[in-house]
Amino acid sequence: MKLTTKGRYAVTAMLDLSLHSQDGPVSLADISRRQGISLSYLEQLFAKLRKQSLVRSIRGPGGGYLLGRDEADIYIAQVVDAVSESIDTTRCKQQGNCQDGEICLTHYLWADLSKQIHQFLSAISLYDLMKNRNVQAIADRQNNKIQPIGVHSHSHSHPHSHAHLHPLRDLSLLIDAEVS
Repeated sequence: MKLTTKGRYAVTAMLDLSLHSQDGPVSLADISRRQGISLSYLEQLFAKLRKQSLVRSIRGPGGGYLLGRDEADIYIAQVVDAVSESIDTTRCKQQGNCQDGEICLTHYLWADLSKQIHQFLSAISLYDLMKNRNVQAIADRQNNKIQPIGVHSHSHSHPHSHAHLHPLRDLSLLIDAEVS
């Protein structure tokens, strides 16, 4: 079973926000740069996350986003659900019409697996992921490679030297490891 891009990006962006919002609002542009997610896609995701009160926006200079509640009270399943992403391993999308309009032989097996995955993700909070040493190491590496807007690097490296990085892939691999 694979979680689609929408769910993965939403979880990755929320984890990034959790890791960086202690000092105030976080801009979507900063999340975009660190995670390699397009700004327009983040705007769409955060509109849905805001409707579910998982994030709140702060307008004006220095504005951005903050978590809507404590990271210990935001569970991965809530993030996935907020962006209208279903965790469904059935071929029929839980409709029961897998085989010529009828339930297939293994429908209930896959439906039960979907429930188990949702329960598993319902037990993992953003706080749990934030405290994971692997997540912290990846976030530290991303912070050292990509400067936020308005911060100028004093290094003499080539301005495109971070182009080979794939921070989203790295966090997605970690999230996959947590799910496995």
